[in-house]
Amino acid sequence: MKIVVHIDNAAQWQAAIADALPQATVLTSDAPASERLNADYLAVWKAPAHLLQEQTHLKGIINLGAGVDHLLNTPGLPEGVPIVKLRDAGMSELMADYALYGVLHFYRSMDRYREQQAHAQWAPQPVADKADWPVGVLGLGAIGGYVASALQQAGFPVLGWSRSAKQISGVRCLHGDEGLDQLLSKVQSVVTILPDTPATRHILNAARLAQLPPGASVINPGRGSLIDEQALLKALGTEQQPGHLRGALLDVFHEEPLPANHPLWQHPRVIVTPHMAAPTPLNDAIDQVISYLHAFDAGEPLATVNPDAGY
Repeated sequence: MKIVVHIDNAAQWQAAIADALPQATVLTSDAPASERLNADYLAVWKAPAHLLQEQTHLKGIINLGAGVDHLLNTPGLPEGVPIVKLRDAGMSELMADYALYGVLHFYRSMDRYREQQAHAQWAPQPVADKADWPVGVLGLGAIGGYVASALQQAGFPVLGWSRSAKQISGVRCLHGDEGLDQLLSKVQSVVTILPDTPATRHILNAARLAQLPPGASVINPGRGSLIDEQALLKALGTEQQPGHLRGALLDVFHEEPLPANHPLWQHPRVIVTPHMAAPTPLNDAIDQVISYLHAFDAGEPLATVNPDAGY
C-alpha cells in the first residue's frame, strides 16, 4: 500500500500513519515525483492540481478535513475515485468552543465594553435572560449538530436549520426555505456551519441578513462563501451610522488570507480570526484515517462524498 500525504504538517501525519501501518509506504507530497507515482491513496488537505493529475491508480482519496469544496474544485481530480472526508475527528468540540465564545461575546456585551474601553467609559450593561437570547445554527451535520447541542446545554434556546429534516434532542429543528425564514426572524445570534455548495453560497445574502432582528449578530466558522461580505458590511453600517446588525465574528472568508486592504479588518464591529476555529487534531484524526485505509483495502462500504451535492 502506497499513501501520499499533503497537508501543512505533512511530516507529522506521515510519521503517525507509518507508525500505524508499518507495512505501507507513506510519503509526503514533497517526495520526488517518481516516488509519488502509482499511489494507492492520497490523504490530503488542499491538494495541488499536479498531485491529483499525476496519479493514475488511485483507489481512494481521504480529505483531511470536513470541507471538501477545495478538493472538488481542483483541476485534475480523477473521476470515479471514491472520496471520504474526516467526520468530526475532534473538530466538533473546537467548533463548539468557538461558537459559544461568539455567542457569549455579544450576549455578555463584550463588544460594547471593548468600545467603552477605547473611550475610558465605565458603564455596566444589563444581562439578558438566556431564555431571551435564541441562537440559530445553520447546518446540522456531525459538527453542526454537536454545536447546536452544546449551545443548548449552555442554556440558550437553539433553533437549527438544515436542507432536509433532522432531529436533535433539545433543539428546535427546521428545514427548507420556510424554516430558514422562520429561524432568521427569531434569533439574536446566528452561527453558520454549512458546507460550500452551489445551494449554500451566499445563503446569507442582503435579503436574508435583513430578516435578522435589529441588534442580531453573525458568527461564521463554517465557509467563507456562506455570507455575502458586501451585504454584511452594509448591514453592519459604519461607526457613524450603524446598520441593523450589531456585529460579526468571522473565521472564514471568500479570499484567504483575507487581503490586508479588506474593509472587514478595520470594521469596529467585526472580529476577524484566521481560519482557526476548528483545526484538525492529529491524534483524533489519525484513528479515522487508518480506519478508512483498512476499509478501502478490505473493500468494505464507506460513506463517501457526493461530488454533485458537494459533501
